[in-house]
Amino acid sequence: MNKAELIAKLSDDTGVTKTQANACLDSFVEAVTKTLKGGGKVTLVGFGTFSVSKRKARKGRNPQTGAEINIKARKVARFKAGKELAGKL
Repeated sequence: MNKAELIAKLSDDTGVTKTQANACLDSFVEAVTKTLKGGGKVTLVGFGTFSVSKRKARKGRNPQTGAEINIKARKVARFKAGKELAGKL
């Protein structure tokens, strides 16, 4: 499912226009992004938790040349499915 399909589904389920559903989805994504940037986490009970994880710097290999390269440390977004969602899968 892509963003357009999700917006159409939200619009059909809630009875709002696609423009309103798009605005709601964009607002949700923005809120999650701001919270994660600030170092927080977003928990939706029954669905899951969005959080930030730190990856250490490490050595890697260029697959084309085989040369060793340094990969910088960075922060990554993570999602852990909640018990209810995991049970439905």
